Amino acid sequence: MDVHAMTALLGGLTPAQFMRRHWQKKPLLVRQAWAGARPPLERSALFALAGRDDVESRLVVRDGDHWRMRRGPFTRRALPPLARADWTLLVQGLDLHDDGARAMLDRFRFVPEARLDDLMVSYATPGGGVGAHLDSYDVFLLQVQGRRRWRVGPVADRSLVDGLPVKILRHFVPTDEWVLEPGDMLYVPPLWGHDGIAEDECMTCSIGFRAPGRAALASELLQRAADEIEPPEVDALYRDRSQAATATPALIPPALSDFAAAALRRALADPAVLARALGVQLTEPKAQVWFDGGAPLPDGGAALVLDRRTRMMYDAQHVFINGEAFRAGGADARLMRQLADRRRLDARALARASDTARALLEDWAEAGWLHAEPASQS
Repeated sequence: MDVHAMTALLGGLTPAQFMRRHWQKKPLLVRQAWAGARPPLERSALFALAGRDDVESRLVVRDGDHWRMRRGPFTRRALPPLARADWTLLVQGLDLHDDGARAMLDRFRFVPEARLDDLMVSYATPGGGVGAHLDSYDVFLLQVQGRRRWRVGPVADRSLVDGLPVKILRHFVPTDEWVLEPGDMLYVPPLWGHDGIAEDECMTCSIGFRAPGRAALASELLQRAADEIEPPEVDALYRDRSQAATATPALIPPALSDFAAAALRRALADPAVLARALGVQLTEPKAQVWFDGGAPLPDGGAALVLDRRTRMMYDAQHVFINGEAFRAGGADARLMRQLADRRRLDARALARASDTARALLEDWAEAGWLHAEPASQS
């Protein structure tokens, strides 16, 4: 993406300035951030996606102070008529199902991909919305059709209205209010209250960046680290030769607790274990994602592109792709990092791949994780 388009997206700010001044700090409204913005899918195609089992979707309907929420899939008849006001269809993970939606995410790759969640589309009839709420993640709200009125403000009281199927703030006092038209974009940091209401039939793309919770991440890493640990041929057993007879047999011996703590510390002492566990966790495809079998790499002259569903990252010693870890160094590591950063390898770079790297790329191509770039795009 060229520098002019990047600064236009961020209202004249460079990515470095945006991250320093706004990221996780305060909202930013950018008029015409994306000139000529259009929905990645037409309405009928979006409704069709919402009818699929492998697509996460929600329907939110408001009737005065009453709210209803249902989860998809939805047949077209299950959705309210277009002439009815006050309803919203939310389709999650559009980037997993449409190349155009995936391409939209590429404009936001000044943020580490490890934070990227997905692109959600909100379709709403006039008056539609999901109520005043806050999120635990950063979000860019890009208006791509119609108009939506946003009210935004910091939240002092996070209590919610009782008895509703949607999480609506009980006491929300907005400090700013704007109407966004196609091409306008609003960045909202985590835990800032926001309420978007459709002025007319509209669509909004939400590019979300989720931050993992400490407790949940620790739990997941411990499970994955256990898979990374290779037990020695002769494992040290707990020994209690000095254990005395006890009148409290249900009490866990303190020595056994100490043995367990020492075992855990020893298992996690190798930083490579946690590094691999983290990379595998961050690139693990979502539950509803699967890949169709691919095709062998062409003999030469073609560039490679990652499949839209592929998640690929790296650290100093490893390359991670779709929940798998590989050690990498030297020229091959530079090649793989280029593929991860750009999501593309041109034919010249591919020609420099070693036999080992080429074999890996072949495996990934046959798994459907990457493909030869169509000639019209090369």
